[in-house]
Amino acid sequence: MLKNPSLSAQQTPRQNHLLNALPAADAERLLPHLEQIPLELGWALYESGGRQGYVYFPTDSIVSLLYVMQDGSSAEIAVVGNEGVIGIALFMGGESTPSRAVVQSAGSGYRLKASFLKEEFERGGRLQYLLLRYTQSLITQMAQTAVCNRHHALEQQLCRWLLLSLDRLPTNELTMTQELIANMLGVRREGVTEAAGKLQDAGLIRYSRGKITVLDRPKLEARVCECYGVVKRESDRLLSQIKAD
Repeated sequence: MLKNPSLSAQQTPRQNHLLNALPAADAERLLPHLEQIPLELGWALYESGGRQGYVYFPTDSIVSLLYVMQDGSSAEIAVVGNEGVIGIALFMGGESTPSRAVVQSAGSGYRLKASFLKEEFERGGRLQYLLLRYTQSLITQMAQTAVCNRHHALEQQLCRWLLLSLDRLPTNELTMTQELIANMLGVRREGVTEAAGKLQDAGLIRYSRGKITVLDRPKLEARVCECYGVVKRESDRLLSQIKAD
């Protein structure tokens, strides 16, 4: 397995749920081809319409999938963390996608060459099963995000975004400016400032110098719209099936 010497030796591919679910025989073929890499805040893993040479498996980082408009504006359509993989177009029959993948929360992960992934996917074994299950979960998240952005208040959207992010991190703290959050949600920064201020005044979060700390998750869950629960239940259902099989 290739490793970057600057990365922690404590990181392992098994910290990614999909890789952890691989049986021994599949893991023996796959793991030597994985390269551990740092995923730095703001790094674009791929651009809209660009050719994808790798798929990425985050371990302790989060990547946002953004749809980019012709005028350069964008909005988040999904988040991916240690539960999934970035680059589903490569095994779903395409070489590119209109979305953009940007690191939202810095950390690390593993990448795998597209050519090798395609070979493994075409075997029709366990890896194919896992990737298709995950894709079903990702589609649910994308659909619910579209509904949420259309029908729910910005404060509820922010709560959903915070909870989905926390589910993919080992701590209750996110490094994220309000400007970046506004770009993710496709809204004005002033709106995020107002919504975050309400949550902070209520004692749910603390925001300081680009860091958001969730202080009371139960109350945050009480204020979020139904969209968070829909996405989490589907993700948990598919993950539990993967573990049980």
